[in-house]
Amino acid sequence: MTCAIRAEGLAKRFKETRALDGVDLEVPAGTVLGLLGPNGAGKTTAVRIFATLMRPDGGRAEVGGHDVVREAGRVRSLIGLTGQYAAVDENMTGTENLLMIGRLLGLTRGGARARAAELLDRFHLEYAAGRAVKTYSGGMRRRLDLAASLVGRPQVLFLDEPTTGLDPHSRGEVWDMIRGLVAEGMTTLLTTQYLDEADRLADSIVVIDNGRVIAGGTPDELKAQVGGQVLYLRPVHAADLAAAHLLVAQEAGPQAKTEGDGILAPVNDPALMPRVVRRLDQEGIAVGELTLRRSSLDEVFIALTGHRARPQGPAGPEGQGAGAEPDADPDGRFAPSGSPS
Repeated sequence: MTCAIRAEGLAKRFKETRALDGVDLEVPAGTVLGLLGPNGAGKTTAVRIFATLMRPDGGRAEVGGHDVVREAGRVRSLIGLTGQYAAVDENMTGTENLLMIGRLLGLTRGGARARAAELLDRFHLEYAAGRAVKTYSGGMRRRLDLAASLVGRPQVLFLDEPTTGLDPHSRGEVWDMIRGLVAEGMTTLLTTQYLDEADRLADSIVVIDNGRVIAGGTPDELKAQVGGQVLYLRPVHAADLAAAHLLVAQEAGPQAKTEGDGILAPVNDPALMPRVVRRLDQEGIAVGELTLRRSSLDEVFIALTGHRARPQGPAGPEGQGAGAEPDADPDGRFAPSGSPS
């Protein structure tokens, strides 16, 4: 299968911080790669390098077989980019935003108008085409932003946390649109901290932390790495939580963790459940809930990084908030080299 996106030893440093430290990844054409990691892990830095908005300090990256540094112009003609927050002009109408982008990409006035109408219809925005974007809801803005990234008919689409801040209904709408694009053969690299989003949309996943790849595979393969199933135990009495945790850790190993008022532990041994039940009975610990279920990506994330994923809050996009990865070009040395289609 043809590789649409490739990175080999990709590195980027901001002063003393290694945003990327030798990242390798490949995305086959027509598939979705979910790029997961905590805030500051390097996800947005990688996207900006692939989108030719930032130069790497080491290694190399290709999109569509073209080097992102030496053939930046060619790469830009192949890609679309949707960032974490809608980048459309809120004082212009939906139609005017798409017309402007079409004209900037070299379409004729008629061609730009036809493409705008086509995309507004596809993203169910035709009824609001003549309204100023500042009157749009958050979900409508994200749909318009996604439409804007498709004006140039890209082969490869970069989605950097595309549903940040959206309500569940709007997130579902964006997911449906992404599925439609993928069904048409578009290659997509998706960064997200919503693990259910990656689980539902991604063909494969790469997890990065501190600028390095720490795991990769299909969602099912990653879940199998931390145990195909998870045991959850909640004692009736909160005072028994510490004793129950110790008991489970003795049977399941040190990966057993306290989560809220319960305990989670990966299950690699089918005899674990009956052993835990016997021990609970011996210790006289009353059980409020004891279940065995399939692992989720949330458990994978915890096992690999030591904590839950935390979607970015209203403080700002990754690279702009406190503690975020230093993608925001703190020294002003890196300006966008072009505007991806």
